[in-house]
Parts: sequence; C-alpha cells; structure tokens
Amino acid sequence: MAMLEANGLCASYGAIPVLRDITLSIAPGESVGILGHNGMGKTTLLRTLIGALRATAGTVTLNGADITRAAPHARARLGMAYVPQGREIFPALSVLDNLRMGLVKTGQPGIDGVDRLLADFPRLKPLLDRAGGSLSGGEQQLLALARALAGQPSLLLLDEPTEGIQPSIIEEIAETLAALRDRMQLTIVLVEQNLEFIAAVSQRVLVIKRGQLGEEIPRAHLGDLAIMSEYTGVHG
Repeated sequence: MAMLEANGLCASYGAIPVLRDITLSIAPGESVGILGHNGMGKTTLLRTLIGALRATAGTVTLNGADITRAAPHARARLGMAYVPQGREIFPALSVLDNLRMGLVKTGQPGIDGVDRLLADFPRLKPLLDRAGGSLSGGEQQLLALARALAGQPSLLLLDEPTEGIQPSIIEEIAETLAALRDRMQLTIVLVEQNLEFIAAVSQRVLVIKRGQLGEEIPRAHLGDLAIMSEYTGVHG
C-alpha cells in the first residue's frame, strides 16, 4: 500500500487554478523529488498535501486514510512534517529552545530528546545557546530540519531546502537526509531546483509543468545533470 496518494488533486488561489488533476503515489520509505520552473505549482502541491491550502477537487490519502479535509495539525499528528521555504524557525529563541519546541508534542522535551536530535545534526551542538535568528542560512536550515524531525514523522515534505545555503552544508543536508531515509524508512517529498542535491536525495524525480505532473526522469539519469537539465530546463 502506498503511504501517500493524491488522486485528481486540484487547488487554486482564489479564482486562479494552480494544481490541475495531480495524481501521485509514494511508497513508504521512498524519496521523491519534484522539479519545475518557478510558478509551475511545486510549493502549491506541498501546501495542499500538508493541508495549508484546501484542495478544490480530488483526494489525498495517508496510509489509506482520506485526509483531504484534515487540518495541518491533524496531519502532523498522523506523521506528516513540513519544512517550508524560508524555514520559519523561531528567531528569538535559542537553538536549544527551538529543538524543545519541536519535542514538546513527543512528551520528551528534555535532554534525552535533544541528544537524539543532535546525534543526527551534530553541527547544532556548539550552537545550542545561540538565537536561531543569528545563525547562518545553512545552520537555520539544519535547525528547521531537526525541529521537524523531533516528532519522528514518517513523511517529510521539504520546500527548496538548499536556497541561499553554502555548498558545504548542502552536501551535509543531502547526506543526513539520505541516511535518515535509509535508517528510519523516512518518506520524503522534496521540491528543489538544485539538480545535484535532488539527484543525491531522491530515488525518483517527477517534473511539474503548469500545475500538472508530467514525465518521470528515469533513475539511471538522476546522476547525469546534463540530461536532467534537458528534461527540466533547470540548471544545477
């Protein structure tokens, strides 16, 4: 059974349709990348899957349960986590308190829970007393990822996680996500423009054009950035 499915999914901003008849099926533990030019519906797809934008038609199911009308917090309780573009950490709180905020719903906001997160995100350990807003873009993204994973979700939705981040941390994030996917059977849906990153993290890559999912880039081509750019028009 698929973990996440969308069938005939449509969404609009007011009277302007954005998603058109999206059909998507993602298996447990699978990592799927979504590529496309700006304005093609990538972020809208993630916002509709997480429930931040109401679907105007079609269905979304999670582990066989219809969640089309469920609120975002209800989807989070079912194991969905979302890191939006811009990260949305708490800038005035320390790194430690940002992590504790993520851990509150687990009932394990103490040092054991924090240590569990730091084992996967060791770069954050010397930064625990720093305000989230004082971190570099890459450090903020690591913090946003760690906070999203605090609740041990089964499905992680990521929107442009490499935007504005230095190359060394991009590589670190790719390695961390691939390791978590393999160790935790974490299912990942990744919207990204960086071809090298999406190839490193994803097992399948789909192309979205004008609000519709089109061709799938063959797995054998994921490591060939020249071929991927021909499919998408996007350059890494």
